[in-house]
Amino acid sequence: MLDFIHQAKALTEEVTYPYEFSVCTLVTRKEEYGQMMCSFVSRGFTHDCCEYLYIDNSEGCRYDAFSGLNLFLQQAQGKYIILCHQDVLLQDHGKDDLIQCIKQMDRVDPHWGVLGNAGGVNLKWLARHITSLSGERHVETLLPLRVMSVDENWMVVRKDANLALSRDLRGFHMYGSDICLIADTLGYRSYVIDFNLLHKSEGNADASFYKLRGDLINKYRRAFRSRFILTTITRFYISGCNWASLLWNTRLGLFLARQYYKFFTKKTDYLGLP
Repeated sequence: MLDFIHQAKALTEEVTYPYEFSVCTLVTRKEEYGQMMCSFVSRGFTHDCCEYLYIDNSEGCRYDAFSGLNLFLQQAQGKYIILCHQDVLLQDHGKDDLIQCIKQMDRVDPHWGVLGNAGGVNLKWLARHITSLSGERHVETLLPLRVMSVDENWMVVRKDANLALSRDLRGFHMYGSDICLIADTLGYRSYVIDFNLLHKSEGNADASFYKLRGDLINKYRRAFRSRFILTTITRFYISGCNWASLLWNTRLGLFLARQYYKFFTKKTDYLGLP
């Protein structure tokens, strides 16, 4: 038996990464992507410390944002994964500035998962630290700020957080909100940081945006639904509603719920048929 153990590999907490950063982009216009890359390299994101990964959508949509960015998150070898649009240019800040922001975040909140340059703080306040194509600079003085969503133009995801985007959503909008919701579910938090760049687009809230907004609402309505959980040795109820959680986690509440499933459902209802 000991011989088998010697053939196994014991893991340690020390993880090494071939690159410090992975810069990942969905590309529809290669010339614009080349300009983006040049701006990154000129600001310190050189090939010795960064890998550049792209998905070629220039001749047709091979991947939408959710499936494509999931591929990046799976295959990127950088310690920090930058997911950005092809129409951003680095001007004010570069690699050294981002490293300083990350070091600051490690001190302020070691459990950060996603960093951005714009996002929603709550239903009243936005945090924007970005330059638009017109040259207008949005400067947020209170940084870093914790946010509930980040804008999709540029974000940094830590590789060791093992984050991913939803499998059951499709399109090119709302994935900044999706990844922040998933990060929060896994115990990580999201922030807007002091990293200003030029974004050449003002956004496009077209019909596909509002469709995907509705799809995301419906997805999380189901994902965050209240429910009973049965394990092999215990039963309990989870809910965001305090009174419901207290009520249904009593012995009487769990007994009544069990009687419902006993008399009104059968095991064959849950067969995994195609």
